[in-house]
Amino acid sequence: MSQDVLEDAVFDREPDDRLQILDADGTVVAPALEPDLEAETLRSMYRDMRFSRRFDERMISLQRQGRLGTYASLAGQEGSQIGSTYALAEDDLLSFQYREHGAVAARGMPWEYLHYWMGHEEGNAALADINVFPLNISIGGHLPHAVGWSWAAKLNGDERISVVHFGDGSTSEGDFHEAMNFAGVFDTPTIFFCNNNQWAISIPREDQTASATIAQKAHAYGFDGIQVDGMDPLASYVVTNAARQRALEPGDEQLRPTLIEAVQYRYGAHTTADDPSVYRDDEEVDRWRAKDPIDRFEAYLRNNRVLDDERIDAIETEIDEALAALIDRAEAGERDPLEMFEYTYDEPTPRLEEQRADLETLRDTHGDDELLDYE
Repeated sequence: MSQDVLEDAVFDREPDDRLQILDADGTVVAPALEPDLEAETLRSMYRDMRFSRRFDERMISLQRQGRLGTYASLAGQEGSQIGSTYALAEDDLLSFQYREHGAVAARGMPWEYLHYWMGHEEGNAALADINVFPLNISIGGHLPHAVGWSWAAKLNGDERISVVHFGDGSTSEGDFHEAMNFAGVFDTPTIFFCNNNQWAISIPREDQTASATIAQKAHAYGFDGIQVDGMDPLASYVVTNAARQRALEPGDEQLRPTLIEAVQYRYGAHTTADDPSVYRDDEEVDRWRAKDPIDRFEAYLRNNRVLDDERIDAIETEIDEALAALIDRAEAGERDPLEMFEYTYDEPTPRLEEQRADLETLRDTHGDDELLDYE
């Protein structure tokens, strides 16, 4: 399928016409849209999805042991994160909220990424080497920055785009609307990737907006919105690929930005500080688990003889070894409590300097070991 035909197939649909290629059991339901990917690429996508799920399990375990800070689980969202990132060029900019660990894994997760979750801000700086913006905790605050970066790329004539991930809860923030409006007015090569996992902490999707879809919100800003099955990695790949091509080569009546609404589900808690049992029931979770992105992708790959038991066993062994190495490297790093003052402002304020001096006094009095035990 030519790129023009693919774009027509993706964009010539209503925002509520959810694009899907694989159904829940891994059967291809849209053969015309099935991407022509090499077997090794498909296996790599599968590996990164399995890595992301296992990473999630290990991080939650580390948090429960007191070896990691508060952590946001990604389980259930591997399809959208891996599928969308594989559709990008290596020098495209990736900006994410705090749950898209899979997107970082697809870019080659550095060990410093774990250091950030262990409380060390320098872990954010390492992401620049893989063209990923620093992790953002404030809801939606990173969207205007991603738009600004892509506008600069356009003005410089760079063949690069930015993809910004965010949750459905971010669409209630002013930053979302400001970024969308700016992108539409200035025709920036930006892909807004909304991971609609049905819950903004304890607020369900139906209480988040009266719009029938999140994708249709793009129309108010003059560009296209697409709804995709976010638990289908092939559909996520195809939609992002088509949006990327449009961002770089828009038609006469087409703007560069695209809003993608990836419909999916968060299996676990919002973060390790949350208890989802107080606002949703197990039956709802089980219904979505029946659409699991890893299971359906594995079924598809087995049906196409891309995967078998031997290859899966080898992948699992490699993942366990890679994760163990990442964790060992991150935990081997030395901690310095004074580092917390180095990343707040470019030039420290008088109050920050005063706080740093107070901590240094406490350190001189009690020593590092007592301070770290208190932490």
